Amino acid sequence: MEPKAYLTALVLATLWIAEGFIPYYAEFPGELRRRLQHDARNAFVGLFNAILMILCFSGVLAFIENWSRTQGIGLLRLFSWPTALETVLAILLFDFWMYLWHRANHVVPFLWRFHRMHHSDPRMDASTALRFHPGEVALSALARMLVLPLFGISLPQLALYEAILLPVILLHHSNVRLPRWLDHGLLALIVTPAMHRVHHSRWRPETDSNYSSVFPYWDWIFRTFRLRADTHAINLGLDEFDGQEWQGLPGLLKTPLRKTHRETKDDEPTAESEGDRDRS
Repeated sequence: MEPKAYLTALVLATLWIAEGFIPYYAEFPGELRRRLQHDARNAFVGLFNAILMILCFSGVLAFIENWSRTQGIGLLRLFSWPTALETVLAILLFDFWMYLWHRANHVVPFLWRFHRMHHSDPRMDASTALRFHPGEVALSALARMLVLPLFGISLPQLALYEAILLPVILLHHSNVRLPRWLDHGLLALIVTPAMHRVHHSRWRPETDSNYSSVFPYWDWIFRTFRLRADTHAINLGLDEFDGQEWQGLPGLLKTPLRKTHRETKDDEPTAESEGDRDRS
């Protein structure tokens, strides 16, 4: 776990500095204290979740992966692949699973109750990539106990995927102003801030799009990809959780308990629709 922790800290620190010099949204103008409070809160949640994974799930995942490997269980173990090809397939398969799991978190009401804590952040930056409810983390870990043996993914392959995933999700959540040509050019390889900012819109047709984690191809294939030209006009967060009582640690943990309803508006507001572009 140490290399993963060091990598996360290094990328997060680099992006935090960049957000201070070249921010995309001027969320905390002249208010360093508020920015520090916001990011420290999200980082604390991320640290708590990392400890939760280590203490409660890492040993069980290792046992299940070892058992499935010795039994020869899993899609990737049906054939004898060259090592490099098998690793590439494992990364693609797990990223596909991440797409399906993320989409399920928006479609299944019970899962959305936990996942909406991540979307309730009205000031998205790199630290938002660490802001997940412990309940969602636990449910994700339980799902992985089935996915790893099903796909036949080894722990080293999972570790490699997460080493790719972490910098990418920190980047596409970041409040860094990238040149348009760079952001859109990188879309050929990875999910970028321009793509993921649309996903964090509080307007549901945009919230329910762009589910990919590392590679954007899944959204292209399943027609859930969405871009817009005026990303500065995106209203981040969730209507029901704007109050400060929902942004502190107690409120974040109580997010799944609040009864809300997600409304879909049939008519698109001009500010929300101008510049929208679907990619098939």
